[in-house]
Amino acid sequence: MSLRAVVTGCGHYLPSRVVENAEFEATLDTNDEWIRSRSGIERRHFAAEGENTSSMASAAARKALEDAGCDVSDVDAIIVATSTPDLTFPSAATMVQAELGMTNGFAFDVQAVCAGFVYALANANALIVSGQAKRALVIGAETFSRIMDWTDRSTCVLFGDGAGALLLEAQEADGTPQDRGILATDLNSDGRYRDLLYVDGGVSTGTTGYLRMQGNQVFRHAVEKLAATANTAMERAGVSADDVDWIVPHQANIRIIQGTAKKLNLPMEQVVVTVQDHGNTSAASIPLALSVGRDRGQIKQGDLVVTEAIGGGLAWGAVVLRW
Repeated sequence: MSLRAVVTGCGHYLPSRVVENAEFEATLDTNDEWIRSRSGIERRHFAAEGENTSSMASAAARKALEDAGCDVSDVDAIIVATSTPDLTFPSAATMVQAELGMTNGFAFDVQAVCAGFVYALANANALIVSGQAKRALVIGAETFSRIMDWTDRSTCVLFGDGAGALLLEAQEADGTPQDRGILATDLNSDGRYRDLLYVDGGVSTGTTGYLRMQGNQVFRHAVEKLAATANTAMERAGVSADDVDWIVPHQANIRIIQGTAKKLNLPMEQVVVTVQDHGNTSAASIPLALSVGRDRGQIKQGDLVVTEAIGGGLAWGAVVLRW
């Protein structure tokens, strides 16, 4: 027998303010058709004043706990993937811990930008498989609207805010690809490409800074690296593309999503797509898509799911799990 980290609950939260592409036409040289044709994005959600990464993360976490029928006192760990924490420190995860009323266990953040949730899942899996935690809340939450340069039409129209959460629980399994839970992970990074996607602020500048991106260069790396990491994770899990029920990719750009699916020889009918409604929510995009995909009736218990993401760093990775 072996231990697997099994998804027992999921949930998400989106701010109430919906921003359609047309809203940008008043301040930028852009339009709805231009944004849709290049990204597939039609709308996104922006956090309200006073609404922060930790509050959205807490809302998503509560839904995941409710979905699992689990009390927060039974959770051992909270991992929040984010690049937009409320403060430099303490971690957003400890703020969520306090907000949920959890006084036991431990909480910490993971920062790998858009790949953050994949990194957080890999960390949670390792904690569970090694016996350091029995239940872990894994959350992706971002308020990217707070780091946008509203004069840069190439970036500010792409991003949105939101949060998604999974509750993982240690369960005994047979150690085969038929087990429920996380079957394999693959993580990668290459700091030589840090100038392709970064925020030009921090303690070195004394400013929050704005997101800067060389979109064409990021696109060039994305499809190749996403397909490669997904294939590596599937190989480690002992499964092939033929076994996959759903790809749940990082929702950055519809062309990247389509290109990656094509490289994996999987039809778009097997890809959960939410980018049109959420935009790029960075570390929140995969848990958001998992929760929405489950709510839509796409993802069902027993389905084999592959998630993959790439973000600033560059950092990228994939997780193969059976729902």
